[in-house]
Amino acid sequence: MAKLMGIFGRKSDTGDAKGFTHPIAPQQPFLAIGDVHGRVDLVEKLEQIILTNAPGLPAVFVGDYIDRGENSAQVLELMMSASEEGNQPVFCLRGNHEEMCLNFLDNPIDNGERWLKFGGLQTLSSYGVSMAGTDPMSMQRMRDALALAMGDRVIDWLRARPVHWSSGNIHVTHAGADPARPIPDQPTRNLTWGHKNFAEKARTDGQWVVYGHVIVDQPKAAMGRIAVDTGAYATGRLTAALIADGKVRFLTT
Repeated sequence: MAKLMGIFGRKSDTGDAKGFTHPIAPQQPFLAIGDVHGRVDLVEKLEQIILTNAPGLPAVFVGDYIDRGENSAQVLELMMSASEEGNQPVFCLRGNHEEMCLNFLDNPIDNGERWLKFGGLQTLSSYGVSMAGTDPMSMQRMRDALALAMGDRVIDWLRARPVHWSSGNIHVTHAGADPARPIPDQPTRNLTWGHKNFAEKARTDGQWVVYGHVIVDQPKAAMGRIAVDTGAYATGRLTAALIADGKVRFLTT
């Protein structure tokens, strides 16, 4: 995968942030890209449009590369081939689905059923691992087969994913944050699974939060929140927010 960056996808309306008094002020323009969930075809499509039309901007993925879609293994390989260095950096955050996968690898008997229920079956399949059952012995066998198929390189990469990226007063997380706490002081769970007050209460510290995790019909920027998960695995719409000084512009496949 070439180093992702730039503008991609079909243009949609500019984000409207009426009602929130704090301006959007990143240190430099950048892209935040929503949940991929195994749709390697959409990532590749967006990459080509970016490289052709708008080189030069950092790209930040909000996480959830795996599960639900059919090509989780291929998505991870694509993400791992990108670079955070140089003039075209790509940053990959950790989502709750990466956490569930790692929890399964660490303790399959306690964590297996939950992960499989929320899309883990597709990830297993993408690594050539068949469903063996839900009893403890079967869970352990699937765990061992997945660990072997992934290898330390992929597992270590998943463990190393950060849960937060920022530029100016813009913070990118997978699932939002507690609006009452400074972003650097958030527990990891708030950033990867969300917080009950995130969608209900606006922040008062002038910070904007870009997030995925919750599927929206249309991406939007309002009240200090920028939503970019448009359900790519089911809709074919992978969304990026182009965030620049004073404005947000959404681009979607």
